[in-house]
Amino acid sequence: MSLEETANSSDQLNWFKSSYSGGAGGECVEVAACTHAIHVRDSKDAARPGLAVSSDSWAAFLGYAVGETG
Repeated sequence: MSLEETANSSDQLNWFKSSYSGGAGGECVEVAACTHAIHVRDSKDAARPGLAVSSDSWAAFLGYAVGETG
């Protein structure tokens, strides 16, 4: 998926905010999954292009982030 396709499809995605995001307007991340990629964006600036990574890359990142590498 190209950056243009990612930017154009972001309005059609079902975004959800991180459970670690507080209501005070601090650093908030939103994530949306689709068949081709996992999308990540800044919830405070949703019009700005986000990041799209493969499902395998996202799984590897999560494993590292929660300390389940192996």
